[in-house]
Amino acid sequence: MTKNVPAPIPSLVPETAPFSEEQRTWLNGFFAGLISLDNSGVTALTGDQAAALLNGRLGAPGGANAEDDDGGAPWHDQTLPIAERMKLADGKPLRWKLMAAMAQQDCGQCGYDCKNYSGAIVSGAEERLNLCVPGGKETARMVKALAEELKNAPKTVTSAVAAATTAATPAGAPGSSRDSPSFAKVISRKLLNKPGSEKETWHVVFDLNGSGIEYTVGDAFGLFPQNDPALADAVIKALGAPADFPIGNRTLREVLIDGVSLSPAPDMLFQLFSYITGGGRRQKARALSTGEDPDGDAAELDVLAAIEKFPGIRPDPEAFIEALDPLQPRLYSISSSPKTVPGQVTLTVDTVRYKIRDRQRLGVCSTMLAERIEPGVVLKAYVQKAHAFGLPADPNVPVIMIGPGTGIAPFRAFLHERLAVRASGRNWLFFGHQR
Repeated sequence: MTKNVPAPIPSLVPETAPFSEEQRTWLNGFFAGLISLDNSGVTALTGDQAAALLNGRLGAPGGANAEDDDGGAPWHDQTLPIAERMKLADGKPLRWKLMAAMAQQDCGQCGYDCKNYSGAIVSGAEERLNLCVPGGKETARMVKALAEELKNAPKTVTSAVAAATTAATPAGAPGSSRDSPSFAKVISRKLLNKPGSEKETWHVVFDLNGSGIEYTVGDAFGLFPQNDPALADAVIKALGAPADFPIGNRTLREVLIDGVSLSPAPDMLFQLFSYITGGGRRQKARALSTGEDPDGDAAELDVLAAIEKFPGIRPDPEAFIEALDPLQPRLYSISSSPKTVPGQVTLTVDTVRYKIRDRQRLGVCSTMLAERIEPGVVLKAYVQKAHAFGLPADPNVPVIMIGPGTGIAPFRAFLHERLAVRASGRNWLFFGHQR
């Protein structure tokens, strides 16, 4: 007599999910009990599917859960001002209010897209609240306020599942993310503009051999920049502090060059100023720390200008550094194809220089590439994978590329790729910049 042996439970949880064997076994059994394995044909669940399945079972009626339903994310439009985006998210759970506060560019500079960055904050997997660089101060203030609400919000099943299945992802191979960077060596840089041009555009070539960094066209290249040493020295002079003042195991000057952002001045800096000054200056500093603009110049205040606005102020250098934001990596569209010159990557970078009052301001990374590096210099770098930005899989499909004012870099990469694979599809590129 043959016994009926139950079939083994299939592995519904991906092998890449960050669980122990015991956790994986429990989750497989749990999910197997929630779905009809005989008829579903399911062999594995993505993290989002697992979260949706669990929330559909334990959440709101009909398989929906307010924490998971973004209603089509109407705020996910970078052309809308933050006030309008927050209005569209009014009444939604904190997860979606946080998403609405982001810059909506899905640029990847934070290491996520907007949806998953907000999810990582809600789940507790991401504690850094200042990663949305394009969002600027408005986003930073709103995210901070919402994070305070989050501290007092009840923990939900959705948040727990998001933490386990979506946000808690491994750092990955060297060079694959901002949290797992590698190194790339500068081979050359060349100015592309003729004398007298209003533009200053540099073609920079990096050697990737031995770095482990791999990319495809459409991806972006992340670089960890350094501030202009002259600006760091000016900040030290304005503080009246010694350049070699110890900050941990480093000096004040070293930290100002590659550890903290010197533009724009963060709210925390004005809050610090309000603690150590008095009278009208205290009221002014306190107003600036809450987003008010008593003198109409808040948008002009980088860290040096903020110190100069409160002359004679002498904060403790360590407290001063703690009040500043960390220096974030910068992303540039890759302008080459790995199929044309393997082991290399190129960037085509517009240098940012502009004047405010009598002082010239500099783009941190663009001017570093233009004037503060030489061939042979090794920089910390990584690749940020593109979000739905790439060539069609079929090389016979015609391609129209339109980038008015956005720069030519990614489209140059696309053209090189099409050339390398001998794509028969026709290509049109429309681009413009100023004139």
